[in-house]
Amino acid sequence: MDEPGLREKKKRQTRRRIEDAATELFARDGFDATTIEGIARHAEVAPRTFFHYFETKEDVVLADYADRLRLLLERLSARPAGEEPWESLRQAFRAVASDDSGHRDAMSKRLRMMAEAPTVAARSLLLQSMWEHDLAELLSSRVQDADHESPSPELLAAAALAAMRASIQQWLADPSIDLPTRVDLCFELMGKGLGSGHRRRSTGT
Repeated sequence: MDEPGLREKKKRQTRRRIEDAATELFARDGFDATTIEGIARHAEVAPRTFFHYFETKEDVVLADYADRLRLLLERLSARPAGEEPWESLRQAFRAVASDDSGHRDAMSKRLRMMAEAPTVAARSLLLQSMWEHDLAELLSSRVQDADHESPSPELLAAAALAAMRASIQQWLADPSIDLPTRVDLCFELMGKGLGSGHRRRSTGT
């Protein structure tokens, strides 16, 4: 019987094989012409195995979204309890940007795919709305005593995602740009008037 660690390794290898097969077929045949059955056949897995890892072929293009969201939420949760929400978001997104810096080619391919395939763009928007919801929910759990003039967690989450999108687009357009530094700049520009008014929820200490 396989050890848990070995099973997880095999799962990661299968997932990667499906992603690599899909990427190759998308580049060769185009996104619309590529079928899930074709991806499964190229990856040498059964179609049902594909669906064990991905709901749609759009999800293959956006395969790292879940990992990036998990990292983002972990970084945000780890920020100090007394920190301003906007600063917490800036630091969390900067950490994700540092990781993204090593994946320029993959992110560039994804944006091209989104431009060529409306269904990928639509799926991306859906996933980003889920990011926004999860970020706002986490912010709400950390914020208390906000007055009516304070930016809501929903507004802060939406603004943070907009800052990140703008940073990535500028970075992909100009290789000389450092992504974490650009994230800092965009957060600074957008954060004027957004980062005050909230206090963190007490930790009981």
